[in-house]
Amino acid sequence: MQKKKIIIFTLILFLSNCGFTPVYLNNSKVNFSIEQVNFEGDRELNNFLKINLSRYKNTNNNKKIFIETNTKYEKIVLSKDTTGKATSYQLVAEVIFLIKPNNKKIVVTEKKIMDSMNDNFEENRFERSAKQGFASLMSSKLISELIIYK
Repeated sequence: MQKKKIIIFTLILFLSNCGFTPVYLNNSKVNFSIEQVNFEGDRELNNFLKINLSRYKNTNNNKKIFIETNTKYEKIVLSKDTTGKATSYQLVAEVIFLIKPNNKKIVVTEKKIMDSMNDNFEENRFERSAKQGFASLMSSKLISELIIYK
């Protein structure tokens, strides 16, 4: 019984003081509106970012933010087999956000290792899915930064 109380007390102590905040905050804590985003760079990655950031357009809010983005996407060959065919790649996506009201620059880079696939269609589908995941993570990091610094 004594051991059980110590375990419960320790869990409560760690869980209440760890500083955990959910990644996906609801939009009620967002006190700004992303009005316009200008995109340059990788078109597909930009489209996914545009979809993710469009949720934060709020016409009722007076704090309007204008963002310029420059995206870069690379598929780097990591290893090849004896015939010279690529067997694994590293997918690297980088976005530079320039927030206009205060000229704040936020750079986010995401990486993922991908094995080569025999089916080109499946490989392209996997790559597209990775870009979608990158865009989701990048927009979440941007929104977190904007919430903290606004």
